Amino acid sequence: MGALPLALLVGTMFACAAFLAMQAGEAICKRVTPFEDGPQPGTPPSAALLVGSALLGGVMAARGIPLPALGIGALLCAALVAAWYCDVRCGVVPDAFTIAPLAIVLAIAVFTHEWSSLVSAAVVFAPFASVALLSRGRGMGWGDVKLAALGGAVLGVQTAILAAAGACLIATFVNVLQKRDKAQPIAFAPYLSSAIALGLLFPFAL
Repeated sequence: MGALPLALLVGTMFACAAFLAMQAGEAICKRVTPFEDGPQPGTPPSAALLVGSALLGGVMAARGIPLPALGIGALLCAALVAAWYCDVRCGVVPDAFTIAPLAIVLAIAVFTHEWSSLVSAAVVFAPFASVALLSRGRGMGWGDVKLAALGGAVLGVQTAILAAAGACLIATFVNVLQKRDKAQPIAFAPYLSSAIALGLLFPFAL
C-alpha cells in the first residue's frame, strides 16, 4: 500500500477510535454529577477532536511507524480524546481512560523488557501526585495524575517532562488571558492530552 492511502486509512482508524471514545465518555458523563468545587462543565470540541485524531494517525503512518505501534497509538489516541471529553463535559477523568491503557502499556513494556517505560511513568507520576496530595485534589486532580503517568509511559522521561511542562505553561497562560478566578479549577486534561499527542509526533531527546 502506498504512503498516502495508508495515511488516509490510519487517519480514518484514529478518527473512528476517537468517535467511539467520545461516545463512551458521554455515556460515563451522563452518570456523573460534577463536583461543586470542580471545573465548570462545558461543551467538548467534538469536530476538532475527530480532525486532530485523524491528523495524528495520518502523520504517524506517514512517518513509517510499524502497524503494531499504530494500533497502540490508536488506543492511546482514544484514551486522550476520552479524557479531554470527560474533563470538559463533567470535570472528571475516569479511570477507564487512564489506568486501563496505562496497564496495557506497562504490560507490553514488561513483556518486551522495556523497563524504561515503567521508570518514565513513575518519574512523571511523582511530581503530579505530590501536587495532588498537597492541594488535596484542587490544584491537581488525581485523574490528571494518572493521565500524566500514561504520558510518561508512552513518551519516555525527557519528552514526557517537556510535554507536561508545556501543558502547565499553556494552561496558566490561557487562564490568565481569560481572566478567570484563580480559585476556580480548570479542566487540565485537554492541555495534557494535547501535549502528549504532540510528544508522539515530535519526540524530544538530548
